[in-house]
Amino acid sequence: MSEKLPAQEGALSDNPAAHRFELRVGDKVAAYAEYNVLAHALLFTHTEVLPEFEGAGHGSRLARYALDDVRSRGLKAIPVCKFIAGYIHKHPEYQDLVADEHRRAFGV
Repeated sequence: MSEKLPAQEGALSDNPAAHRFELRVGDKVAAYAEYNVLAHALLFTHTEVLPEFEGAGHGSRLARYALDDVRSRGLKAIPVCKFIAGYIHKHPEYQDLVADEHRRAFGV
């Protein structure tokens, strides 16, 4: 799954070989969300927006894309990454992706 956005917003994709979702602006990775693949879930471990791309909403677009992809695969999300956990907390429409037993641990 990949999504093209206007050039200034970048292109979103899953890079399974690197175990991460990426947002690219031009030929540069502007942001990424790393994950581990589990049997029935993606465990998000780290999200980063490179300094020169901060403040443009790239992290939020990347989180939304990654969580939409988790949903489309019929998986759960385990948000060990504080950014992904915070995004889910602020966007309750994604809380169903986190198993009940994990919600309290990650504050979602």
